[in-house]
Amino acid sequence: MNYIADFYCVKARLVIELDGSQHYTDEGVSRDAARDEMLRSYNLEVLRFSNHDIDRSFDGVCDAVNLAVLRRIR
Repeated sequence: MNYIADFYCVKARLVIELDGSQHYTDEGVSRDAARDEMLRSYNLEVLRFSNHDIDRSFDGVCDAVNLAVLRRIR
């Protein structure tokens, strides 16, 4: 199966997904779980943030992404 990531950092092997409401339906949750499992099988880390996270805590999201990048490139 082919997927398009919202953001991907090659050096850190990090996928970042920004999730809207469609990701929180039963179908969306199931689809995302299968997708994340496939991505992890390629040694990729997947970070998911809701649109609400972005709107309410943008700095916190940026901090989480920065920490993940630093952890993965060491």
